[in-house]
Order: sequence, then structure tokens, then C-alpha cells
Amino acid sequence: MTSPPKIFDRSLLRQRLARASRAAIPCDFLMTRVAEDLAFRLSTVQRAFPRALDLGSPHSGIAEILASPERFVVRAAPFVSAHSGEILVADEEFLPFASESFDLVVCGLNLQFVNDLPGVLAQIRRILAPDGLFLAAMAGGQTLRELRICLAQAQEEIEGGASPRVAPLTDLRDLGGLLQRAGLALPVADCDSFVVRYASAFDLMRDLRAMGATNMLIAGARRPLRRDVLLRACELYQELFADGDGKIRATFEIIWASGWTPHESQQKPLAPGSAQAKLSTALGDKSENL
Repeated sequence: MTSPPKIFDRSLLRQRLARASRAAIPCDFLMTRVAEDLAFRLSTVQRAFPRALDLGSPHSGIAEILASPERFVVRAAPFVSAHSGEILVADEEFLPFASESFDLVVCGLNLQFVNDLPGVLAQIRRILAPDGLFLAAMAGGQTLRELRICLAQAQEEIEGGASPRVAPLTDLRDLGGLLQRAGLALPVADCDSFVVRYASAFDLMRDLRAMGATNMLIAGARRPLRRDVLLRACELYQELFADGDGKIRATFEIIWASGWTPHESQQKPLAPGSAQAKLSTALGDKSENL
């Protein structure tokens, strides 16, 4: 079997996340949104989850949501920061946990940067106990689509070709299949798409740097973006994606995915031919030909 391709420089990613964590004024509006959404989603599940793992989230907000007197919470983070509290430094691609160690595993805005997502999901399936829940938020394929367009067009105009500058992101339609492939039952995926407005593209890029989310692609992270390309991309952004007041739009898409480890108590599809009512009755159609 061949190893999955190395797309991301994971060491560089950890360095940038650690640098972002030391900022005097953190840019954490995405993580705040994810943490609030996580709290709501967990409130709708009538389960206690006595052993929970915050796996790889670069912000303590996820662990804070999981914290409960009735729950033992482990935070496995990619780095140690001054305000991280008690954590285990771990890499999502090489989980150090025994089988069936947790009842709940949560990932907050980190799985979009793993090189082998199917492999990571399989490892998460292994460490979840029967009837355990996996819940993840990750950046979706429409995230920063405006910036992608402008960078690619600027490079085409000035350099005669585009190099990778924005990470490839998972599409919503692919996640269900990936969860099932990992052995997770009852897979569900949905997305939260929204627009953030900035005074300029430079302000957007400043926020991305403050999140530790600048380019860490192996194919492009070590090659600085030329100043003339950057300036042209910002001009294009203003031309193509500005509102009437001059502010630019930046799309963010957060994909939520969930799946359960199989258990006999879970709902199962009926066997073919076992239906007790006709489709025509459910549709209110009296035709006997349905």
C-alpha cells in the first residue's frame, strides 16, 4: 500500500498556530462560533458521554464547552501555550490512545489540515467505545473562495501560472462516505456558511495570520508570494468582491460531521420488502399503481 500524499507541512502548521496563540489580541471569531454551535448540538443529544476527547482543536474553547463535573475530559492539542491548561500534546495523524478509550471525540477546525483524513477517521473510530459519538467542525470547500480566485488570477496575469496558495478543503458531499468508510454509523454532515466583511484584503490576510491559517502547503509555503502579485490580488479583490460601501466579502464555510460507533441499540434500516404500508398511502395518492 502506498502512503497518502503529504500536502501540508504539519511542523510549520504547529509553529504558526503556536505563534497565533501568543498574540495580544487573538482572532478567534471562528472558534467562538464553532464552540457555541458545539454547545447547542450536544444539548440536543440525550447522552452523558463520561469520557470525552478534544482532539487537535487549536483553541481551548472546545474543551471548555466539554467540561462538566460528570465528565472526564482530555485535551489533545498540537502545541502548548501559556493559557492552555493541562493538555496532552498529540498529532491527530498518530493517536496515542487505546481502543475504546472515549465515549465522545470532538475536533474543532483542525481536520482540514491533516494529510490522511480517511486514516485519521479510522483511528478515531478505533478509540471510540461502542455507541460513542464523533463530532467535528472543519473548514469547507467554499471557504475563502474569493481569495482563491483573486490570487490565482493575479499569478496568471503576472507570473503566467498559479501556484498553490490556499489549502484544498473537503467538500460536504464527500464526508458521509468518508465516515462510513471509517466504520461510523448514522453519518450526518451539514454546513454553516456565512460572509465576513473587511475594509480591505489586507485586513482579511491579517486575520488569517492571527489565526495561524496562512499557507502551510508543502508545495507553496516555502516560496514567498511576490509583492506585485499580492498587490494585484488585492486590487482584484476590491474590483470583484466589494460591496457598495467599499468593504470586501469573505466567505467562510464550516462543515459539521457526526457519526456513531455501531451498537445494537441504534436504529437500523428495515429489510427490503418489509414495509407495512404503501407509498401511495403516505403520499395521499389513491392510485394502486404506485
